[in-house]
Amino acid sequence: MRLRKEDIVELWVDRMAFGGQGIARMDGLVIFVKGAVPGDRVLARVIKRKKDYAEADLVEVIDPSPDRVKAPCPYNGFCGGCNYQHIDYSRQLEFKRDHVRDAMERIGSLPGVPIHNVIPSEKIFGYRNKMEFSFSDRRWLLPGEFVKGEPPAGFGLGLHAPGVFYKIIDMEGCLLQEDTGNRILRAVKEYVRSSGAPVYGLKSHEGLWRFLVLRRSVSRDEWLVNIVTSQENKKAVMPLAAMLKREFTNISTVVNNITSKRAAVSFGEKEIILSGPGHIRDRIGDFDFQVSANSFFQTNTSGAWRLYEKVVEYAELSGRETVLDLYCGTGTIPIFLSAVAGSVVGIEIVESAVTDAIRNCRENNIDNCGFILGDIRDKLDDLGQKPDVMVIDPPRAGMHKDIPPKIIDMGVKKIVYVSCNPATMARDINSLRERYEVVEIQPVDMFPHTYHIESVAKLVLKKDL
Repeated sequence: MRLRKEDIVELWVDRMAFGGQGIARMDGLVIFVKGAVPGDRVLARVIKRKKDYAEADLVEVIDPSPDRVKAPCPYNGFCGGCNYQHIDYSRQLEFKRDHVRDAMERIGSLPGVPIHNVIPSEKIFGYRNKMEFSFSDRRWLLPGEFVKGEPPAGFGLGLHAPGVFYKIIDMEGCLLQEDTGNRILRAVKEYVRSSGAPVYGLKSHEGLWRFLVLRRSVSRDEWLVNIVTSQENKKAVMPLAAMLKREFTNISTVVNNITSKRAAVSFGEKEIILSGPGHIRDRIGDFDFQVSANSFFQTNTSGAWRLYEKVVEYAELSGRETVLDLYCGTGTIPIFLSAVAGSVVGIEIVESAVTDAIRNCRENNIDNCGFILGDIRDKLDDLGQKPDVMVIDPPRAGMHKDIPPKIIDMGVKKIVYVSCNPATMARDINSLRERYEVVEIQPVDMFPHTYHIESVAKLVLKKDL
């Protein structure tokens, strides 16, 4: 059978691809099926046909996989956030472990590395301490909402529809955040809809309201509300802040970030504190952290504790060692290592993150951590002292290609590599294999119902070098 676009075919799904698509095969051709689960027998419509593979949308589940569950979210399958919500959680963890193993074998060329079972998230719903919602003057229509001949739907506040930058799915809530956040979302939506000020259009680049960012302190159950607008307009935003403070006693601060940039990012060029101190405080393990509207903080608080504890375990410190932390961010890993290390030095290119790191150390009475502002490619050459242990926690894109040779030249005895992307982790570890062997990898699930997975790898200098 020659497969063509728009063909509807019956398939048996046998694997899960990184990214949340089921994998089926027909006459040797790999077919990626959105929304399918390994073990499903489905009808699927081909939407893309290439030489080596095809992509298809799920039309009907003829015989469901035993791992398929009913997703509780009404937006599941339309919002791009929860690719795995229709899969039993225990199987989600197995798929994530498989993704790490597959990346290490295919990309890292390192088969047989011990990869432990995934450490599960303490909560699988309501676990996110930060959510970012977008306003739009054109919302994505869900099935049953589209009426032929009627003009496009207008106002919406929610999450982006996959692949459509200017439309969002208008939402009443997201199950990944605690329910207070959903009540705040609905209250803001009601206020903005009746405010008279237009929402921002990502095509027209006109309008006031751009984003609603909610942050929660899990340890204190306090909320920070960040209203992002395209320009300063206290007449519009101040009544909203006052309403929120009246209606929600655990909102401790409301801020207004202002950005005139066209890019769809919620970081403001200017911030106005409308109510409260302008930040909240949260706790991971024994340490307190100040969290502002734009500061980095792991989105799963209890998951972050498990992740950092694993870093401490793999570092195997006795209290005398010097530790170097590349990509140290706001200092969370150095702070966790401070109690068991002689000293910790962090390198970070973002100035505001270094400022936060210094403040976090001061507020936790930690005096054996120091921070270097600058590009790792330059600063590694200027260290002057070889650390005993190195921690590497790069962004999703992994390390710049110039950095692994410098690490190899340093010859640090032990490396703890922390990653949110199995593919770039495998690539980076492969670039270090000349002098380092991978002892073990521990995946940690901080993002239930998504395909994302954090991992901690322990590397040691090869004994024959």
